[in-house]
Amino acid sequence: MAQRHTIRTTYEISRTVQPIYSGGGVSLSEDGRILAACLGEDALLTDLATGKELARIEGDGEVITAIALTPSASHLILCSRSMSMRVFALSPSEVEPDTIEVDLQRTLKPHAAPVVTLAVDSTSTLVATGGADGTVKVWDIRAGYTTHTFHGHGGIVSALHFFQVEVSQEDVAEKNKKRKRRNPKQEEDASVELSTGGSSLEYRLASGAEDGKIRIWNLHKRNSIAVLNSHVSVVRKLDFSKEQNTLVSGSRDKTLILWDAQTWKAKRTIAALEGIESTGFIRGGQIIYSGGENGRIRLWPATSGEELTREQQPGLETDAIIDVLHYASLPYLVSVHADQVLNFHSLKPLDLPYLPETQDPLPIFRRVSGTHDEVIDLAYVGSDKSLLALNTNSEDIRIVSLKSSEPGENIVEGKYFGADVALLQGHEEIIICLDVDWSGHWLVTGAKDNTARLWRLDPDNDSYICYAVLTGHAESLGAIALPHAIPPQSSPAFTDPLSHPPEFLVTGSQDRTVKRWDIKKRATKGLRAKYTRKAHDKDINAIDIDPSGTLFASASQDRTVKIFSAAEGDAQGILRGHKRGVWAVKFAPKDSQVPGSNNKGIIATGSGDKTVKIWSLSDYTCLLTLEGHSNSVLKLAWIPYRPIDARDRRGSQLASAAGDGLVKVWDTASGETMSTLDNHTDRVWALTAHPTSGALISGGGDSVITFWEDTTSSTLEAATTAETERVELDQQLQNYAYSGNYREAITLALQMDQPGRLFALFKSVAETEAPDRESMTGLTAVDEVVTHLSDEQLYTLLLRLRDWNTNVKTAPVAQKILWTVVKSYPAARLASLKPHGKVGTKGSLKDVLDAIKAYSDRHYRRIEELVDESYLLDFTLREMDEIANVRAITNGADRLGLGKDVVMVD
Repeated sequence: MAQRHTIRTTYEISRTVQPIYSGGGVSLSEDGRILAACLGEDALLTDLATGKELARIEGDGEVITAIALTPSASHLILCSRSMSMRVFALSPSEVEPDTIEVDLQRTLKPHAAPVVTLAVDSTSTLVATGGADGTVKVWDIRAGYTTHTFHGHGGIVSALHFFQVEVSQEDVAEKNKKRKRRNPKQEEDASVELSTGGSSLEYRLASGAEDGKIRIWNLHKRNSIAVLNSHVSVVRKLDFSKEQNTLVSGSRDKTLILWDAQTWKAKRTIAALEGIESTGFIRGGQIIYSGGENGRIRLWPATSGEELTREQQPGLETDAIIDVLHYASLPYLVSVHADQVLNFHSLKPLDLPYLPETQDPLPIFRRVSGTHDEVIDLAYVGSDKSLLALNTNSEDIRIVSLKSSEPGENIVEGKYFGADVALLQGHEEIIICLDVDWSGHWLVTGAKDNTARLWRLDPDNDSYICYAVLTGHAESLGAIALPHAIPPQSSPAFTDPLSHPPEFLVTGSQDRTVKRWDIKKRATKGLRAKYTRKAHDKDINAIDIDPSGTLFASASQDRTVKIFSAAEGDAQGILRGHKRGVWAVKFAPKDSQVPGSNNKGIIATGSGDKTVKIWSLSDYTCLLTLEGHSNSVLKLAWIPYRPIDARDRRGSQLASAAGDGLVKVWDTASGETMSTLDNHTDRVWALTAHPTSGALISGGGDSVITFWEDTTSSTLEAATTAETERVELDQQLQNYAYSGNYREAITLALQMDQPGRLFALFKSVAETEAPDRESMTGLTAVDEVVTHLSDEQLYTLLLRLRDWNTNVKTAPVAQKILWTVVKSYPAARLASLKPHGKVGTKGSLKDVLDAIKAYSDRHYRRIEELVDESYLLDFTLREMDEIANVRAITNGADRLGLGKDVVMVD
């Protein structure tokens, strides 16, 4: 029976939440499902309904300057600073479901300078490029050639837009007369004419530049038909309303201008009083939307210059809108902000037949974070721990969902794993720390604005409100903690936690003090600290409250950790031993199993000296020092103690996250590293463990959030099963060898990949005392096995022959089996062999055969040298016989039973 494997803690990546947009250009498919966005030097296609990555396109080493996804999502166009334009064809993958196959169609050099802006027509057949060289070109996407080249702009082309205008039949007839005089082959261009009674539709292209000028290009006549010169700064966006026959332009000169498409004169100028980055028509051209540096979507009627939306408070610099995505078929707008956030604005309030003079701002029904920036801290929230609170180096807390989307959910709902659920706003400076109580309904945050906030989270009713603001510290808060003790099940606090906030919380600040705040009853004029204690000589980095709620610990840059009474704030003990500042401190749960601990419990600390220490709370001595990280230990998390069975000798386990980008899981009974988790490329600032399953979540400076699943039980079961099967097969192999069943024994040895056993079998066959007649190996049964191997088995056998052939003792057997293989298989079969799976070699079949040939040549040279030396020995013996009168007795020696010649000298 197989012995039980040593139980090792194992974790595997179950899910990750990664950035989908890090700044730059964005583009949307017409159905609103696929988002194409820049992610560093790469481009990413994301399904907005499920949040899944559809495709990732590697960059060419330079920053992407423009990106465009055709409305039908048939092609993706990327332009970079390398002055190249790459056109990719997109199609659903037949190999992997829910992914897109990306095929590079061609790489072009469209301009003498980088392309700054792209525009695709509504039919997904044409793309216009605007370069920093002031030229505009139109390309056939599928064919890859230039259809038009326009010159005229004096600076960078900053905006492009295809549109159609109605042309009277008289103009069309006049144009057709001119066409008859031309070669028909020259008429292949991007024009589209749709007969509509007395008129037709023709394509136009509008382009705007940094000098404020707008040019209208006739794609049929290939010339400029108008120059619109009213803006005094960069034109950022253009849009056309076919119903209103009007072009709207938005500029950084803080104005919107409406242009009559008949006369190309300005119909109206709207003073927006903010730099405009995007604008367009909605609701049949009756309303104009705009977005710019204030970070707010604003609405304007096409018939007047008065704003429809009520006055909105300007946002921060990071709230600035850099683009707005919209198609007429979509019931929403998507605003893209400078902090890589995408907000979905519903257009339903504009569906009313009567539009009031003033309108509330469009409601935001969904929020997508392109990147979470640096993840500083995180925590499970919600009664079922199905939400995650993220501190992402900003003034707000993001609440994201941990539930997978259900089949059939649409884009508007967007309730997928990692989707934004809520945003907690209120702090004026960056949030540094957070903590959550046992119920998951009460969250507390501390920020650089010297305040702490207590939040009441009610996901079932979509309610996330600030319950209290705690003001009193003189400097920024660096540590905060709530009690985690679970109240009795019969108590009202257990049955209705939303109505019973935590009794108190503790804060620590750069002002080197700790404060306790009693919050059981909400104060109408704010909360005051119950007490303030001068705790440390330097900044306080972390605070934790013990499971009973009677003690709390504070960790500081002064290299010490202090234990305080939670009730009165009296110091109970000091933990000294770290050589650098202490970044993390965590009390162990009540059921922890650590040698040397007692009823008073233990506590863990992580420091800038790269170590983790386990301390006893009875005498405040260090029980263990855990070494293994190569950078500062930044976060700690105790994993719930869950022994697999009675033979599990592991103690309580502690997870640590460090500046080396690693998460380590420690066995506090032995002090050994049980597992090292590696999925980050930057510091891991945040770490937490699920209170029941032990699943870990880590977040770092690389904006990646990794979900680690505890696979210890399944790994142990798989290892035990594999060991049992190996022992059974090993016994079966011995039985076959003992009974002389070489056919089954050799096949099983190849299957188990046991070179030693396989060689022993071949050796016994090759050296058999009664070989079969006309057998190549020695036994006909073995010949049949060797000549009927599968490709994988044959390749494995060649690898073994290569290894055996390198040794003088095993080379004869290897040569005999090799001779059998070469005689049994045609050269074409051997040449077609390829490695399968992990066969222990690098390279191709040629490398294996070259190695066999090299050692075979060496063996033959050695034999030839031995033959030559035997002639020298014979010559020497004859000469000695003549000179020394040596009488050699050789004949008949075999009859003496010596088995060899004997030389005797008298």
